[in-house]
Amino acid sequence: MPLSPQATIEELFRRMGSGDPPERIAELVSDDVDWYVAGAVDRVPWIGRKTGRAGAADFYRQIGTLIVSERFAVSDLLTNGNRVVVLGELASRVRETGKLIETEFAFDFIVEDGAIVRFRMFEDSHAVAQAVV
Repeated sequence: MPLSPQATIEELFRRMGSGDPPERIAELVSDDVDWYVAGAVDRVPWIGRKTGRAGAADFYRQIGTLIVSERFAVSDLLTNGNRVVVLGELASRVRETGKLIETEFAFDFIVEDGAIVRFRMFEDSHAVAQAVV
């Protein structure tokens, strides 16, 4: 029996927090996921549209390579049917520049049969772009 939408997202965060490899994290994503993080795609390699499970794995690989997470705090996890919205704050240091990204975030997930089929991340994309240059 597949995980519930909320349990799927909680498992995603558990895998991310425990340092699981990107491919293991991406096992929770459908093969044809609609994955998008808005921002300056010409400056920030991990944002933009990703394609499929492999694209989601690339997202987590790039994040793991290019930034160091200093804080990730979830304030709310809201579920409505198959939609899970997560609100919180994060702080990440860009390895190349040493600059700190501090931003509130909203993650918007759609989960079907225990797999993430849609993901949107909303953050201070200006602050992210400024930190990578």
